[in-house]
Amino acid sequence: MTTETIIWLLPLPPLLAFFLIVLFTNRHKAFSHSLAVGAAGLSWLGSMLVFVRALGVPEFGKEVFESAINWLPTGETWLKIGVLIDPLSAATLFFVAWTVLMIFVYSIGYHNFGQPAGNHDRPGLPPHGATIQDEKGHKHSVPSIEPMYSRFFAFIGLFAFGMYTLVVSNNLLTFFIGWEIMGLCSYLLIGFWYGKESARDAAVKAFMTTRVGDVFMLLGIAFLYSATGTLSFREIFRPEMLHALATTATPFFGLSAAGFIGLLLFIGTVGKSAQWPLHVWLPDAMEGPTPVSAMIHAATMVSAGVYAVLRMFPLITADFSGHALTPTMSIIAFIGAFTALFAATIAVAQNDIKRVLAYSTISQLGYMIAALGIGAYVAAAFHLIAHAFFKALLFLGSGSVIHGVEHGALHTGEHLDANDMFNMGGLRKKMPITFWTFLIGGFALSGFPLLTAGFWSKDEILADAFGHGHWAVFATLAVAAFLTAFYTMRQVTLTFLGEPRTQAAEHAQETPWTMTLPLVVLALFAVGYGWVGIPEDFPLIGGLLPNWFHEFVGGTLAERPESLPFNFLPLLTSLVVALGGLLVGWLVYRKVKSPQQDRLQIPLLKNKYYFDEAYDFLFVRPAYWVSETFTYMFMDRAIIDGILHTFGRVALWLGSFLRNYFDKPVINEFIGDGTGNIVKKAGSSLRRIQVGRIQSYMLASFIVVVLFAVLYYFLIGGV
Repeated sequence: MTTETIIWLLPLPPLLAFFLIVLFTNRHKAFSHSLAVGAAGLSWLGSMLVFVRALGVPEFGKEVFESAINWLPTGETWLKIGVLIDPLSAATLFFVAWTVLMIFVYSIGYHNFGQPAGNHDRPGLPPHGATIQDEKGHKHSVPSIEPMYSRFFAFIGLFAFGMYTLVVSNNLLTFFIGWEIMGLCSYLLIGFWYGKESARDAAVKAFMTTRVGDVFMLLGIAFLYSATGTLSFREIFRPEMLHALATTATPFFGLSAAGFIGLLLFIGTVGKSAQWPLHVWLPDAMEGPTPVSAMIHAATMVSAGVYAVLRMFPLITADFSGHALTPTMSIIAFIGAFTALFAATIAVAQNDIKRVLAYSTISQLGYMIAALGIGAYVAAAFHLIAHAFFKALLFLGSGSVIHGVEHGALHTGEHLDANDMFNMGGLRKKMPITFWTFLIGGFALSGFPLLTAGFWSKDEILADAFGHGHWAVFATLAVAAFLTAFYTMRQVTLTFLGEPRTQAAEHAQETPWTMTLPLVVLALFAVGYGWVGIPEDFPLIGGLLPNWFHEFVGGTLAERPESLPFNFLPLLTSLVVALGGLLVGWLVYRKVKSPQQDRLQIPLLKNKYYFDEAYDFLFVRPAYWVSETFTYMFMDRAIIDGILHTFGRVALWLGSFLRNYFDKPVINEFIGDGTGNIVKKAGSSLRRIQVGRIQSYMLASFIVVVLFAVLYYFLIGGV
């Protein structure tokens, strides 16, 4: 089978699994998860085959795997859609395939072990695995499996289809279709436990917030098509096309066509990747099951936003001369750097284990966006993939922790919030596999020197910012990196170290192999993936392994980016902020037993700078006022109802007029009653000849004959 054929087929198994589960196997839970995991396995196998074949192409980048078909006629030409695998999409396909498969496998154990996280989100219903007593005193065990089990696997199958479609697309049209499918699935999965009001609100919030960015992105796609007549990446990125876009002025803020289109497309990324100021939806997405959090925050949804900027990087930098940043690049760099620091400051004050990771995701995505804003293409792609592995590991690890604590709570009958880190402690002994894998993921997130992928990818971003003189970006990201290490060690210390602070933590137990095996696999990538991007001039170990990632992914661009010469200052900064943050985090929280002892429980940070309240005041309440007061009272009742009532009154008057002056005198009296009266009078007159005497009938017949004879003589005979 040709590589292009395999690429066409990659998104289909998860889509087929979605339809089969929805239509046929919804009642058969084991069969449903087998279909979903099998489909993810097939897509993983195809992805690995495509990736290996890409590695075998000597000049991959100049030569790519591409196939296209005619789709819609546009006059004398066709709008084409197809698939494309170049170095960037090949590397993205690699991490998507691995993380999606691990999340699917993890989901089996997640929904089958004890009390799944979030069962308290079923208001008024007992938790799964609990024992209840009916009115007659008989005891019954609540099934330990999620009642919407099959539905869950159907939805994540559709989610995976959207991401695969996005990655393999060779054009912005099908790219946007995959983008929107993921937006729909995020709404369905964040609100999966829709019996809880906060879950429903979080789903709507995510959907509406990301739609804001998507509207601008769609405008950018329309503008790009009107300017170029194509949506194909390869055609848009031709040097003459980019030059034309870069030299075409627009009336919008003095930007070139390339800069303005790039800015519109980037706003879509701001929504999808939860960058400031559209960051507010992502922490609330924790209302969904933990595998959903991993899918959204690591493998697919938010990664798609950064991937979009990477994919459109030649367009965004079309008017970049290599010296001063363009206005569009400056905006991107500012948004990314600000978001990285802004989200990190909020994460230090959160007590929910998943919300800490949510704000961490926002912050790390800011790293990537800032890197792209300063032109560090390879560094951003490197951190995107490394982050996908260790953040998926951390989210799945947090789900394992929550499961273990909930199992302990079910055993002891203790009622508590299993997501609150202050209800944990001492879990390193109770859940050793989860502890060690979570620690590896946490160290990777913190950028622990030399041993983790996060160190190499973060160091490359800092080195690029330093090497090109972007001092504000460098300083901001360095401070954010220190805070990242700090809140990561805070999380590890409160969750795993010390002694159990609750009976639930005391009786917690390790989760089954279907949950721990994905943790181990992702932990290997959280360590080993960094080895493919070690700078060749790094002291002592540089050159032992080739800097494969830089050479491979850099080949996506028309001109391969040059490696920066080694500099000790950014390396020293990486070491200080990572180790210093970890050390300070441990020193501050090693003896903290309760939230009251936590000095960082600052209302401003704990309440996320009151952005939710501000947006509620500025946008949500006015929208409700407009809909309830202006739209309903003025538009609906005064104008629309007024128009309808006017039509109603006119219709009533017209009906009354027609009834009084046409229906009654003409139809009823003249035509209806008049006809009846004529017939009645004729009958009454003719009735007199019906006397029953034959002499009368003969006389009448004789008269009629005489009349006809007279008429015949005068009318015919006399002629």
